[in-house]
Amino acid sequence: MLSPKNNMTTSNENTKDKVWVVVPAAGSGRRMGSEIPKQYLSLMGKTVLELTLTRLLQVNSVTGITLVISPDDLLFSTLALAKNPIVNTTSGGRERSDSVLAGLNSLQMKAALSDWVLVHDAARCCIRVDVINRMLNELKDSGVGGILGVPVSDTLKRVNHVSQIESTLDRSQVWQAQTPQLFRYGLLKKALEYALDRQCPITDEASAIELLGYDVNMCMGHYDNIKITHPDDLALAEMFLVRQEKQQLS
Repeated sequence: MLSPKNNMTTSNENTKDKVWVVVPAAGSGRRMGSEIPKQYLSLMGKTVLELTLTRLLQVNSVTGITLVISPDDLLFSTLALAKNPIVNTTSGGRERSDSVLAGLNSLQMKAALSDWVLVHDAARCCIRVDVINRMLNELKDSGVGGILGVPVSDTLKRVNHVSQIESTLDRSQVWQAQTPQLFRYGLLKKALEYALDRQCPITDEASAIELLGYDVNMCMGHYDNIKITHPDDLALAEMFLVRQEKQQLS
């Protein structure tokens, strides 16, 4: 394992560090039981992906967005957002980590090592712009980065291989990870390459950074930042989106 450098310094010209967005969207969304990937399902008259990208495009500090899609994707090119000059596409891989790394590789001629990369799930269309801006502000002086998350509210049980409860976890120390996850470009690229080369299981970007021994910050997110995974999530997401619209009008 590489030696951790949890106090690594940031760029001397921190205000010039750009913010790039990588959106992995190459998955099939099998758990939705749909004939089309979940990011292209209709929600409030648009696709889930359009709603997500629209939110990300409202973050003023974003320099560019890389959408990582399946090589067989024929749907994104039909959307109006495909013509947006700061939205680019590249082909993804089998796993999420492969797709994120593909997105990072597509930026290697554009991004500086100290630039920020904000990785966000295509199916988290309820993300609040003000939450992203607060996250960027909280982490602006970090040399590593951090993620959004929320404290868990349910009682959590650890079970064995036959679904018998072994223990009750202390939920005061447990948070539910969300996206965006924000890290320095050079560090995130190195961490993903390190993990994939060693075939380490990577469930999110933070887990790759953790493998290198770095401390990852947790930033308070919002409970309505759900990831659309199951059919019932569409109705829940619509409820949150309607509520958010009403809050902005009040």
